[in-house]
Amino acid sequence: MKNYEQSHLLKSLPKQFFASLVAKVNKIVEQGHDVINLGQGNPDQPTPDHIVKAMQKAVENSAYHKYSPFRGQLFLKEAVAAFYKREYGVEIEPETEVAILFGGKAGLVEVPQCLLNPGDIVLVPDPGYPDYWSGVELARAKMEMMPLISENQFLPDYHSLSKEAVKQAKLMFLNYPNNPTGATATKEFFEETVKFAGENDICVVHDFAYGAIGFDGKQPMSFLQTKGAKEVGIEIYTFSKSFNMAGWRIAFAVGNPSVIEALNLLQDHLYVSVFSAIQEAAAHALLSSQSCVEELNVLYESRRNVFIKALAEIGWDVTAPAGSFFAWLRVPSQFESSEAFADYLLERAHVVVAPGIGFGEHGEGYVRIGLLTSEERLAEAAERIKALNLF
Repeated sequence: MKNYEQSHLLKSLPKQFFASLVAKVNKIVEQGHDVINLGQGNPDQPTPDHIVKAMQKAVENSAYHKYSPFRGQLFLKEAVAAFYKREYGVEIEPETEVAILFGGKAGLVEVPQCLLNPGDIVLVPDPGYPDYWSGVELARAKMEMMPLISENQFLPDYHSLSKEAVKQAKLMFLNYPNNPTGATATKEFFEETVKFAGENDICVVHDFAYGAIGFDGKQPMSFLQTKGAKEVGIEIYTFSKSFNMAGWRIAFAVGNPSVIEALNLLQDHLYVSVFSAIQEAAAHALLSSQSCVEELNVLYESRRNVFIKALAEIGWDVTAPAGSFFAWLRVPSQFESSEAFADYLLERAHVVVAPGIGFGEHGEGYVRIGLLTSEERLAEAAERIKALNLF
């Protein structure tokens, strides 16, 4: 069998750090051990029944068995506009300010290819979602990392960035509530961001994947709630987390019309839009009762409280996340790296955590834990860690 060589482009893509973690986990599982996997970001709850039923009914519509409109169904774009008006008080023009996406990841990877030329600079959070790096590499652009550190509440400090890099930057990724740190953004920070982006001609891409998941009675802010935000950027919202629709691959971008047009143009060449029955179910999710979203938020907050309390009781110095379904925990001082600590927990306690280094250089010294299993299993994970006498 002839072996065809991969392109230079494919060879240049970032290595999938977590592929090696999966291999390690599988090895322990194959040995017959009961593994508690807190290293993933895959929602564990089913899609709400009313959304599934809407999809089942829509599948029977023979009009949907044909190609969907290239740029998505207008009814979904109108639902997006209604959703943003209801939830955030933000006016969205359905036909020019909404792009339908094949999941949030697709949009995040596509944006750099829409707006950048080889050698252009992108400001990227560190630690951050690794697929930002993939989109930058596909565009042949360059990254300037924005450190997210606890002393600054895991918000980038624009004043600390290289003046030359800022001058050359054309794009910036932000993500609040944040993966992996669980931090949330403030009104003041978003106002500073709009000012910074406007003064430096930078397009902001706010990844709002965890927009529905905020704790202690605080709803996460949409970037577009900030005056002038639509002038300087877009926001990407996925159904994966809010509605447990990760496998459905449906999301949208909203905001600056020129960026939305660029996304639509690229997707014109890649796809013929998402299956219309999925779009109808997505519209139903946005327009129907949000009680399922509220219940999910309560579930994650309860899990957070149980787990953080259990870890604190064993002596681990932990901080509860303000949003998302992740906890960002410091590695005990006796371990030389986040990967060494993650390996130790896997081998000795059969508990999986994600090493912080997988999210960037400034992720070193932390591990990410997903609140994506039952309270009982989270409590058991804490007991297993306690038995190691690390604290």
